[in-house]
Amino acid sequence: MTGPALFSSSPERSDRVAVLADGASRTYGEIDAQSRRLAQHLLAGAAADLDGARVGFLMEPGFEYVVTQWAIWRAGGIAVPLCPDHPAREIEYVIDDADCAALIGAGKTGRRVEGPARERGIPFHDAADASAYPSASDAAADSCAPELGPLPPVGADRPAMILYTSGTTGRPKGVVTTHGQIEAHIRSLLDAWKWGPNDRILHVLPLHHTHGVVNALCCPLYAGAAVEFGGPFDPAGTWERLASGDISVFMAVPTIYAKLLQAWDAADRATRERWSGGVRPLRLMVSGSAALPVRAFERWDEITGHRLLERYGMTEIGMGLSNPFDGERRPGTVGQPLPGVELRLVRPATGQVLAEGVEALEPGESGEIQVRGPMVFSEYWRRPAETTAAFVDGWFLTGDEAVLEDGYYRLLGRRSVDILKSGGYKISAVEIEEMLRTHPEVRDCAVVGIPDEEWGERIAAAVVPDPGAAPRPDSLPERLDPWVRERLARYKVPRAWLCVADLPRNAMGKVRKPAVQALFHGPRRPS
Repeated sequence: MTGPALFSSSPERSDRVAVLADGASRTYGEIDAQSRRLAQHLLAGAAADLDGARVGFLMEPGFEYVVTQWAIWRAGGIAVPLCPDHPAREIEYVIDDADCAALIGAGKTGRRVEGPARERGIPFHDAADASAYPSASDAAADSCAPELGPLPPVGADRPAMILYTSGTTGRPKGVVTTHGQIEAHIRSLLDAWKWGPNDRILHVLPLHHTHGVVNALCCPLYAGAAVEFGGPFDPAGTWERLASGDISVFMAVPTIYAKLLQAWDAADRATRERWSGGVRPLRLMVSGSAALPVRAFERWDEITGHRLLERYGMTEIGMGLSNPFDGERRPGTVGQPLPGVELRLVRPATGQVLAEGVEALEPGESGEIQVRGPMVFSEYWRRPAETTAAFVDGWFLTGDEAVLEDGYYRLLGRRSVDILKSGGYKISAVEIEEMLRTHPEVRDCAVVGIPDEEWGERIAAAVVPDPGAAPRPDSLPERLDPWVRERLARYKVPRAWLCVADLPRNAMGKVRKPAVQALFHGPRRPS
């Protein structure tokens, strides 16, 4: 085949609207033609196949993002999406860790990687400059134009994408998925959530995580549906679009639903009634990437008539569990295994299998979720030891604890206290701690998650000032906050700070994270 089958164009949908952004709509035919041109541009002057070269790309959500994603795949490359909200340090870490052979940008945001490309001696391409990429007709009209060759065959077993996720090692790890694994993920969700060509999703999620990339972008495009990018998140503006009658599907993290509820509460009565009535016709509303508070689930049902569909997934496995599309959606649970997913609960200490699928186990007994299936990732990029450690007999070890109650799985949380879930993101406490310890005024620190209704967990940092720190060590958090914001993504920045004389430790000198969490609930908890 000439490209990834899941994104091949078909004549019958060429004129259908695929992407809406910035007030403009673009068709599947336009995406197909433009991505082919960019793919040929990426191949110009080189081999006939990128052959797995990593291509990083940075741009705001919209038409250029989709074109770039498809072009990299059609040229035989591995797509490495970069996050516009990340500071330069984190973007350059991904570029270097993935060993990108080229970088693509669009607009002012994309120009941020032009300098890093120049510094590393790799090409930079402007995805927004369509005139730079010759079409077949251009080549035919100009005898001096280079002949455009065919695109390479790209099989299902070829690596397609690297998404970065944090782990217990501190720095983010690259999760490698193949075209076949992505397609298996998509097919599972199309089956479970009944995607169709008449759907239109309002897309408000980041496009460097599987929730935004696969669930909310690749799935609708595979189905021939339309994706409307909402731009910078604005609660009132989001309500207006959801209530417009144009949207049929919406997916978000619990933090977004919390902000929408706050906006609804702040609106006048007429606006509330219009928003609530306008949202009712939507076909599907999904919450994921973090636990949805039961109160938020019930409140959303009360004001919109929608029982949010909660699901469970992670970068390494795609989506593993989901409440049913047709059937009872139970608050506080993540439902049952999705089509094609094998799932079991295992007692971590012994490896004993407690339950598989929806088989019963002892009441209240919990175990680690382990997953197997065609959508599970291939490897952690250039980390063979960590890849091996992540599997047992072909089962991926998620590190998440769950119980099975009356046929529905309920999550209990991470097995590691060093993995935090805030605002839908999985965050490594170790990474933040390593960064804080490089500050000259910090002798030691501990980062924990404390329960928060809006964010799931609020990131909290307890710091021990260095004896030689500036006067008024209690003001250290005021100096640390802007310093950290320059070096870490916004969602990783601690939202609560505490200066302590020392950290609570056990007899072996290891920091006791539960005791650190308790410090933030005492009288010294920061405002």
